[in-house]
Amino acid sequence: MSETLTKDLSAATAGELARAVASGQVSAVELTEAAIGRIETRDAAINAVVVRDFDRALAQAKAADAARARGETRPLLGVPMTVKESHNVAGLRSTWGSEVFGDWVAPKDSVGVARLKAAGAVILGKTNIPPFLSDWQSANPIYGRTVNPYDHGRSPGGSSGGGAAALAAGMIPLEFGSDIGGSIRVPAAFCGVFGHKPTHDLIPSRGHAPPGVDGNGIELAVVGPLARTASDLELALDVLAGPTDEMAIAYRLDLPKARHGKLADFRVLVLDGHPLAPLDDEVRDAIRALAVRLDDAGCEVSHESELLPDLARLHELYMAMLNVAMTRGGPPPENPMAAHAWMDLKDGQIHWIRTWARLFQAYDVVIAPAFSTPAFPHDASDERHERVLMVNGQPMPYFTQLAWAGLATFPNLPSTAAPIGMSKGGLPIGVQIIGSYMEDRTTLAFARLMEEAFGGFRPPGG
Repeated sequence: MSETLTKDLSAATAGELARAVASGQVSAVELTEAAIGRIETRDAAINAVVVRDFDRALAQAKAADAARARGETRPLLGVPMTVKESHNVAGLRSTWGSEVFGDWVAPKDSVGVARLKAAGAVILGKTNIPPFLSDWQSANPIYGRTVNPYDHGRSPGGSSGGGAAALAAGMIPLEFGSDIGGSIRVPAAFCGVFGHKPTHDLIPSRGHAPPGVDGNGIELAVVGPLARTASDLELALDVLAGPTDEMAIAYRLDLPKARHGKLADFRVLVLDGHPLAPLDDEVRDAIRALAVRLDDAGCEVSHESELLPDLARLHELYMAMLNVAMTRGGPPPENPMAAHAWMDLKDGQIHWIRTWARLFQAYDVVIAPAFSTPAFPHDASDERHERVLMVNGQPMPYFTQLAWAGLATFPNLPSTAAPIGMSKGGLPIGVQIIGSYMEDRTTLAFARLMEEAFGGFRPPGG
């Protein structure tokens, strides 16, 4: 093992680790043993990696080393990582944080997990979530509560909060999460890491559904990666994206290249306000400071546009569709939506997809908050819909924050979460970078260029 990797193994990116294995600097078994050691040492205080599969991970690592010895090359060969508890991993429980599913064991891997394994990734286990993935905290009656590595009294976000916390604490370099209401973007922002909510259906979601559900994906829901660098998100997307086997008979993935290769060439629309979700001053100030830095770097920066959709109306339709989607896998709702009302809702979605498409003829990316505040204190109250969030000292209904998530979710757009700074209290502040439909490479490239110009992940305690 190289001296550099020995000293700084927890800070290495997935790409760096893959290259180190490929060059023979380090073995997959060494990387896996080191990651297991970090989890066993660091996770006692965080409670992020709640399902541990270390014996099988070591077997996967040995197989990776044997593959390398045979001359095989794979993009993630020997890289240890985790996946969100809600992803099916053959032989492991998938509970979705609910005792209702407490004994259900996945018979096979999800499509995404199978692709990660085929790329050589070593799956160490699963990370924590809230029940039914429906909170911006990660606590449930089966696995307990995950805390934020920057402040143990605060949430790491949800529903991919366990994965974001494990990344920030240096346990693993890569995580596989999911998002329907900010579940990748909010934990990334709260924990100061990167996350990518892909264009809807770009990464197949089969095998990521409530236990016993196997078929069509959940409306609006996507699966995607989290990492400590934007380049690792790009690496993971290349592994995960593309049609399922039956669709691949006729379809091939051919994503457009990023619109630009230099930060100065981007046309950027910055949103620091929403009619339904006021921003904390620290978040607004951080976004405005970012806008100044982008302008200084040569970007064409705008703060308003007549092309912007009616955000209040978009949120109304998003919530109507989300409330239906979130019943998937649960008991039938008392008052189900009529079929024609659902069709009308889908027509409304197409309208807003076309509206955003016109905007992205004038702009390359839109920068918006992922959440109105930095990580908030834990709230264990049972009545989630009665919770409040303090914004500039004023109580706001907890779930108004879905307004920020819906910007990209309802029109099925890609959105990359990226850290942009720290609060006065030492908490990360992040944004989401929204792009045009199927132009995931543009939002990822912009995040990477921002990271190169202004910095990115800052580990807890410095």
